[in-house]
Amino acid sequence: MESMPARIEFDYDRAIDRATQLFWKKGYSRTSLRELLRTMGIGEGSFYNTFRSKKHLFRECLKHYDDTVSQRRLAALLGPATAKEGIRVFFTALLDELDDPNTPALCLLVGSVSADVLSDRELSRQVRRDMEAFLGAFVRRLRSAREKGELPADFDVEVTAQLILTYLQGIFRVIRVLQNRAQIEQQIESLLSGLGL
Repeated sequence: MESMPARIEFDYDRAIDRATQLFWKKGYSRTSLRELLRTMGIGEGSFYNTFRSKKHLFRECLKHYDDTVSQRRLAALLGPATAKEGIRVFFTALLDELDDPNTPALCLLVGSVSADVLSDRELSRQVRRDMEAFLGAFVRRLRSAREKGELPADFDVEVTAQLILTYLQGIFRVIRVLQNRAQIEQQIESLLSGLGL
């Protein structure tokens, strides 16, 4: 006779959201199991029965982040009628989020591009896949704009998308330390104008 799967006796979505916030704020290695249990409001037994390990929980949190934060940001990119407008709306939405002191400055995905995460094969694979998906959204938006004649026929879609993604990582790492929003907005406009956007 097969054993019944253990019934989850806590609010799973709430626990995942809280764990995601903690990983987002502190990073993978600096987040301890004790902090996770306290933040999620669950016991050690429930944790291991449901998530098996900190690594597995982190993978679930990366998925949750992608389904919520990343999708919200990509909706800003893909919503407007033109790619040029979409990219600017994307950056505005991003800066609006970062203006909220409750939003950790470092994107969870960007923060996961670190030695501790990338040294683990499974985590590295997931982070790389998520980064490629995010890059792909910019590539598709720019390629569609080129095909519609919004951008020149020789516009280098792939390199432009890569440059934007690289610049995004810089924003997350310095915006609350070295620069204010007005300076970042000037940089974004200079970058996009220089890229022909």
